[in-house]
Amino acid sequence: MRFLVRMLYAAAAKLAGVASGVIPPSEEKWVIAVRARHGIRHRYATWAAAHRDGTRPLLWMHAPSVGEGLMARPVVSLIRARQPDIQLAYTFFSPSAEEFSRTIDVDFRDYLPFDSAGDMGAALDALTPRALVFSKVDVWPELVRQAHRRGVRLGMISAALAPHSRRLGTVARLLLRDAYALLDAVGAVDEATAERLTDLGVRQEVVEITGDTRFDQVWQRAASADRCSGVVGRLASDRATLIAGSTWPADERPLLDAITRVRRRIPALRVILAPHEVSPQHLEPIVSWAQHQQYTLARVDEQEAARTDVVLVDRYGVLGDLYALADVAFVGGGFHDAGLHSVLEPAAFGAPVLFGPRHRNSRDAALLLAANGARAVASAADIEGAMVEWIEKPDERRAAGARARAVVERGRGAAERSVQLVERLLA
Repeated sequence: MRFLVRMLYAAAAKLAGVASGVIPPSEEKWVIAVRARHGIRHRYATWAAAHRDGTRPLLWMHAPSVGEGLMARPVVSLIRARQPDIQLAYTFFSPSAEEFSRTIDVDFRDYLPFDSAGDMGAALDALTPRALVFSKVDVWPELVRQAHRRGVRLGMISAALAPHSRRLGTVARLLLRDAYALLDAVGAVDEATAERLTDLGVRQEVVEITGDTRFDQVWQRAASADRCSGVVGRLASDRATLIAGSTWPADERPLLDAITRVRRRIPALRVILAPHEVSPQHLEPIVSWAQHQQYTLARVDEQEAARTDVVLVDRYGVLGDLYALADVAFVGGGFHDAGLHSVLEPAAFGAPVLFGPRHRNSRDAALLLAANGARAVASAADIEGAMVEWIEKPDERRAAGARARAVVERGRGAAERSVQLVERLLA
């Protein structure tokens, strides 16, 4: 059974690589992801020929998407500051992380190749890393096997694995167990995750509790946010503001219904909506809803955006700063199968948080709920009730936001512990 799973996986990786050169352009996220791999061996090799200094060790950090990138960024920043002689490479999987990757100070950044023997071998030949570190929990079996054979030290930071994660299923275990067993150092966010990781194949002696570096990342971002200039300064307003971030259509159906109801009671309510995907197919229904309700709407970079009822964020990379404007935050994914997105970002700004019912795999959501800094909502009526209560009762809203912020503050310190783990791999 294991052999069959691996054969199918290898075939899929090769097929995806072939598709990258023939699939036609599209705004669909999965198409962008596939096409981005076209010519990837050449890009890696070209950078290596021009910039790879064989006398300097290289740390390769992989973070699949923006959430994992938020975990990786404080560690990369500290490594850069403490060991400037080390070259840094940063890879990602999702197109949503491409713009985010430009905010990280590294020598090389690009998509991770598909996990085929040829592509991963070429990537390792080009980068010649001393250590390869994964952010959160994803590992790539072919990459791990080849890196281990070459003597590359393998690590993982901010490792988080929910009790109902699909990685604990039979197929994932067959595919990933050997790769997890090859890791040399793993920093888990808590004891429960450490136990699940060892059950998945990670050797018990290489696991330690380091915490979640995103707490340091979002805390620092909130503390250093410039509220007087840039996109935040342009959108500043005295109006009560709901920031809805990383939403999917499944989230938007109850959310937009709730906003319509709330605005009948609180007409001054302003909504800044940042969908998880910004393709025309995703944005057009939101524009149509606003037009039908006769709300004024502007895109985030349009001059009149500060004065409209609805601001539509049609580009990536700004949501984390926009939470500074939130009186109330709604985080998407809780009505969608993909899972809940980052609830820590608004919490770090002291905004109380709402999210949908599918949050059982989110450790952060559980912490906020336990602290009464967030509420889980299951319907448009639930969203309406929570929004009205928090907007009309500012003392209760501020108290909930302070409790959410305290959760983030208590989680700080993981970045330093994670850096120490990475430095041991590099030694």
